[in-house]
Amino acid sequence: MKNDEITLKTEVEGNFAKQDTTHHFYRASANDFKKIPGSPIAYWVSERMRDVFERAQSLEDIAEVKHGLSTGKNEAVVRFWPEVSFIDFGAGFSSRDEALDSNKKWFPYNKGGDFRKWYGNCEFILRYDQCGNELMASFSGHRHDGKSHYFREGVTWTFISSSKFAARYTPKGFVFDVSGSSLFVDNSKRIVAFLCTDLCFGILKALNPTLNFQVGNLKLLPIELAQIIGKSAEIDTIANTAILFSKTDWDAYETSWDFTSLPLLHRDYHDLTLKAANQNLRTRWQEMTQEMQQLEEENNRIFIEAYGLQDELTPEVPLKEITLTCNPHYRYGGDKTEEELEALLLADTMREFLSYATGCMFGRHSLDKPGLILANQGDTLTEYLQQVPEPSFMPNQDNVIPVLDGDWFTDDITERFRQFLRVTFGEAHYEENLVFIETALGKDVRKYFLKDFYNDHVRRYKKRPIYWLFSSPKGTFNALIYLHCYRPDTVSVVLQYLRDFRKKLAARLDYLQQVGISPSANQSEKTRAQKEIDTIKKQLLELDDYERDTLYPLATAQIALDLDDGVKVNYLKLGPALKKIVGLDAKGED
Repeated sequence: MKNDEITLKTEVEGNFAKQDTTHHFYRASANDFKKIPGSPIAYWVSERMRDVFERAQSLEDIAEVKHGLSTGKNEAVVRFWPEVSFIDFGAGFSSRDEALDSNKKWFPYNKGGDFRKWYGNCEFILRYDQCGNELMASFSGHRHDGKSHYFREGVTWTFISSSKFAARYTPKGFVFDVSGSSLFVDNSKRIVAFLCTDLCFGILKALNPTLNFQVGNLKLLPIELAQIIGKSAEIDTIANTAILFSKTDWDAYETSWDFTSLPLLHRDYHDLTLKAANQNLRTRWQEMTQEMQQLEEENNRIFIEAYGLQDELTPEVPLKEITLTCNPHYRYGGDKTEEELEALLLADTMREFLSYATGCMFGRHSLDKPGLILANQGDTLTEYLQQVPEPSFMPNQDNVIPVLDGDWFTDDITERFRQFLRVTFGEAHYEENLVFIETALGKDVRKYFLKDFYNDHVRRYKKRPIYWLFSSPKGTFNALIYLHCYRPDTVSVVLQYLRDFRKKLAARLDYLQQVGISPSANQSEKTRAQKEIDTIKKQLLELDDYERDTLYPLATAQIALDLDDGVKVNYLKLGPALKKIVGLDAKGED
């Protein structure tokens, strides 16, 4: 073998295996690898692809590709955006100086995130006021890389991927970290279109087969500038539409800071029954997913032709790679059937309906006004009524909602939800709508709120919940509060609910004991009464212990919280009074 020739043997599956071929040999000149920047041994790269590397400009010739910030201590200065007062959050600033002069504390922060193309993963915020910058400066390992480009419109991507490469458009106003490194160019959206192609992913695999997409890899991407400019109008149309679809999808969920209202209740989809409204919305989701698939395939075709690789690549994009949350093929993945995917999507849509209803109960959202209503520390019903003077659904007044197994309070979460359902879909189809929800969930609404709601909420808010569950050790007593409306006397209000509940249980116990000795009661009734008596006695003991050892001392302490400290710090201040969140106190999560 000549010195400049390399032979590589690989185990081959698929078509080669069907031909009873167990090994396949690639022969390539060592000089061919030199055409690829960094000379990786990417033996599968075709001659045409190697020629692309040789003749095309590199991305670094037309764009500035930047490493991001290393805070040195994320838990001190990075938050999931719903944790803090929304009034302290600043978005849309176009420069660092403008942001620092704004008197805002927290700013959008790109940290990479899940596989998602075009737009999204806008979840985290950075403390970047004077206090935040001084904190970071004191941390070991702090690096302010890319500072000159903070807050500029650009493109970001996820540094580490377990599947494929995904780039996203970033509007002005973001700081970015190492995991969300970014690039900046005159036409950001056009470059996003290129980076979202299968062609780009194939090139990146040649540059770095580890799927760790570093700044250096992005800089070396070959750009066929002349051919792209010739198709710029088509590419721009695709990019603008795809980014719009992806942003619309992202903002349709309450964990987006641009969320306005639940799509299920939007006038374009609303109907007499919840089932019909859901079908209207589902139809739109299917249309949007199909349109996005067509856009991505056309985008692939344009770039494949621009690079002259029609004989090697195809434009098809599978549904599971259409990264819209409303697309169940992407959202749930795996080898599930269409029926299984639809069932999962319907169940999640109903969970989101119940979550939004809970937000309306606490005044975070309103049926009468889009966006956030109560979202700042210490907000009360007074602030709500200033924004929504005549609400169609009145929020809770004392920031405590009981979550109990039974009709003990007329204002518990189940009764409040039933009222919400009547307000949003009317009385005429109330029973039908309730059955639809419970069938989708696989259980009745009360049981869902009691057993599943809080776990779903903690998962939805990435272990940084904004509704907190006070819960006795065995779950006999539970009550939700809303973090942003918390005040030092909130625990005292929870304590009063506990005492009222205990009185109701004691009254029930007295009644059952009378049944047990009543001559008019038959043996079956007395047996059932005795069984419930035994249960209630244990529950009363549990509540006594919970009040004496946990809730009363906490109420007396009148603990104040500072939302800037984040849920991870504040949740632990209320200690065993709250339902335990596994992993909340773990280090290195932020």
